[in-house]
Amino acid sequence: MDSQTSQPSQAPHSPPSPHTFQVDLRGLVDLLSHHLYSSPKVYLRELLQNAVDAITARRATEPDAPARVRLYAEGGALRVEDTGVGLTEADVHDLLATIGRSSKRAEGLQEVRSDFLGQFGIGRLACFVVAERIRVVSRSARTPGAPPVEWTASDDGSYTVRTLPDAERPEPGTTVHLVARAGCAEWLAPGRVAALARDFGSLLPYDVRVGDETVTDLPAPWDRPYPGPAARRVALARHCHDLFGFTPLDTIDLSVPLAGVRGVAYVLPSAVSPARRAGHRVHLKGMLLTERAEQLLPDWAFFVRCVLDTDSLRPTASREALYEDETLAGVREALGERIRAWLTGLAAGDPERLAAFLAVHHLGVKSLARHDREMLRTMLPWLPFETTDGRLSLEEFAQRHPVVHFTRTVEEYRQVAPIASAQGIGVVNGGYTYDSELVEALPSVRPGTVVAELDAETVTAHLDAVEPAEELALSGFLAAARARLDPLGCDVVLRAFHPLSVPALHLDDRDVRHEQARADAEERADDLWAGILGSLRGGAPRARLVLNHLNPLVRRISALPDPELIGTAAESLYGQALLMAQRPLRPADSALLNRAFIGLLEWATHGEDGRA
Repeated sequence: MDSQTSQPSQAPHSPPSPHTFQVDLRGLVDLLSHHLYSSPKVYLRELLQNAVDAITARRATEPDAPARVRLYAEGGALRVEDTGVGLTEADVHDLLATIGRSSKRAEGLQEVRSDFLGQFGIGRLACFVVAERIRVVSRSARTPGAPPVEWTASDDGSYTVRTLPDAERPEPGTTVHLVARAGCAEWLAPGRVAALARDFGSLLPYDVRVGDETVTDLPAPWDRPYPGPAARRVALARHCHDLFGFTPLDTIDLSVPLAGVRGVAYVLPSAVSPARRAGHRVHLKGMLLTERAEQLLPDWAFFVRCVLDTDSLRPTASREALYEDETLAGVREALGERIRAWLTGLAAGDPERLAAFLAVHHLGVKSLARHDREMLRTMLPWLPFETTDGRLSLEEFAQRHPVVHFTRTVEEYRQVAPIASAQGIGVVNGGYTYDSELVEALPSVRPGTVVAELDAETVTAHLDAVEPAEELALSGFLAAARARLDPLGCDVVLRAFHPLSVPALHLDDRDVRHEQARADAEERADDLWAGILGSLRGGAPRARLVLNHLNPLVRRISALPDPELIGTAAESLYGQALLMAQRPLRPADSALLNRAFIGLLEWATHGEDGRA
C-alpha cells in the first residue's frame, strides 16, 4: 500500500474570527439610572467632576492656568464651561466614545491620576439619565494648534464628530450642553442646578459658579480661623444645623493627616438606638461623595454625625459610597480614636459637659467601655447605673457596698429591689443593655471589688427568720398555702422583713424560669417530645413565695380557720407578688388570679348572705 495514501487527509483549522460586544446604550443608561445611581441628581456631580478633573490635568503642566467652572441653566437646558485641559479630535474618538475608558488613564496623566475624582470612565453616561443628547465642544491645551472639536451623542448609541472654526472656542477648555429629556426638566431648572452645585461642590478647590452665584465656600468650616474656641463652637453648631437640621451637644475635630482626612463630628442632642447606623457626609477631594457613609465610624460611635473631606479613601463605581478596604478600616480606627480621646478629655477636664453628654448617650459609651478596659477605667466614675441606692456610677456604688450584687434582668431587679434595699443589700440593675457585662468587668479595673449575681437564696438568707415557736404555731396555715401553690412549682416560706407594707415576695432565678418553661412545653408536647423534654428535667428548682410575718394582712390570713379560704388567700398573695414584680403571667398564673378573685368574691358575698 502506498504510504502517501495510507494516512487520512486533514483539512487545516481556520483561526476563530474575533467579535466585539455590542452595547445597547439605552439599556445601559436604564441600568445606571435604576441600579447604579441613587438619583438623577448625580448627573450634575459627574459634570462638575469632569470639569474639575480637566482643570487638575491642565494644571499638572500649567500651574498658573485659569481654574474656572461656570454653569448656566435656562429654559430646560444646561451649559457647563471649564478652563480645563480640553480634547483633540483623536481624544474625542478615543475617550468620549468608548464606554469604560477614562481620560484619567490617558498617556501622560497616569502619574497624577490620584489627584482626580473620577477614574471609572462611565460618569458621562449619567448625563443621559436627564438628557437624550449630549453636545461637547472642546479645545485642547496640550495641542495648541488643534482646532476646536464638537462631539454630539444620542442615547441610542450614535454620535457625530466635527471640527469647528477657532472662533467657536478661542481658549482651551470644554463646554458641555444638555437639553432635558421629557419629564426631566426639573433637574435642569436654575434653582435645582444651583442647589445641587452648592451641595456637591461647596468644598471644591476651584472657582465654581452658577451664573453669577459662587458655589464654593472655602476654607471648610472646620479649617477657618475664629476669634476663639467659643466662637468656633457657635459657628460649627450653625453649620451642623444648616447641614443636618439639629444643634449639636458638642463638636469633635476629626483630623487624621496621614490618611488625608479633615472634618468634624457633631454629637447628637438626643438619644438614638445603637442599632441605627448614622449616615455621614464624605467629600472626596472637595466633591461630595455621599451623605450616607454608614461604615465610616466604629459601630459604637452611633451618637455622632460626621462631615469630612478626604483624599485617600476609594469610592465605589457609582461614587456614592466608600469602598471597603484596608485604608477605610484604618481611617475608621483612627476616627474612633479621636472620639475616644474626646471622651477622655471631657472626663479629665470638663465634667459638666461630660455629665450632659452621658445623660443622653451613656449607652454608646457603655458599648465602648465593655470592650475597652482603659475606657471603662476612665468612665467608671461617670457612667450611670440604676441601683437600690439610686442612679449612681459603679465607682460610687462600690465604695458604699463591700459586695456589688447585680441582677441580669430588669424583672429580677424589680422583684428584689425594694426588699434588698430595706435589708441593706446593694443591688445593681444589670438588665439594661451592656450593664451586666460592665458590672462583671468591674474587678478588672477596680482590684479587690467583689461582684456577685443576686439570686433567691441570697435574698432569702438576708431576711429575718421567724421564731421557731411562732412558725410551729402556723404550721397548719403554711401547709394549706403550700398545698395550694405546689402545682405551680412554688414553695412557701415565712420570714420577717421590711417594708411592712409588702405582704409577700415572689423569688425565682433563671434556673427556675428555665424549668418552668420546660415543664410548660412538656405539658403541651406530644408523647415523643414530652419524653425528650422530661429527660431534660434537672434538679427541679422551684420559685418561692416569701410571706412577710410582720405584715398585718398576712397575720390575719394566718389566723383563718378554713383551709380552703387559706388556699384562696395564698393564691391571691401569689398573684399580687407576681404583679408587683411585673413578671409576665403564664396561662396557669392568669387562671389562678381569676380563680382567687372569684373565690374571694364568693366568700365575701356568702358572708353577707349569712349575716342577712
